[in-house]
Amino acid sequence: MVPHIRIEEKLQELAGITEQVFAVTAVPDEKKGERIIVIHTLPAAKLMAVLENLPQCDLPPLWRPKANQFVHADSIPMLGTGKMDLRAIRALATSLTADVEAEAQV
Repeated sequence: MVPHIRIEEKLQELAGITEQVFAVTAVPDEKKGERIIVIHTLPAAKLMAVLENLPQCDLPPLWRPKANQFVHADSIPMLGTGKMDLRAIRALATSLTADVEAEAQV
């Protein structure tokens, strides 16, 4: 069990941004059962800075997402209450990773 909120908090800290720009979820994986996906709204340059600092952070290695686990989205799905919409985030991650995998096979 990987606590998604701890990963999100650390990524936010590394990005130096207080607004929600990361959402961590899990999608099915044939080999591992499931894998972590990080949806983000950062420009590529800011994401690269986060990825460069990620190996030195205090998250356990199992919790640290790899660069290929980050996918860009225009926005993070939110509920009317202001909280993240976890179902919509998981559906978005599944859709975005399927698109990336389909492009990789072409």
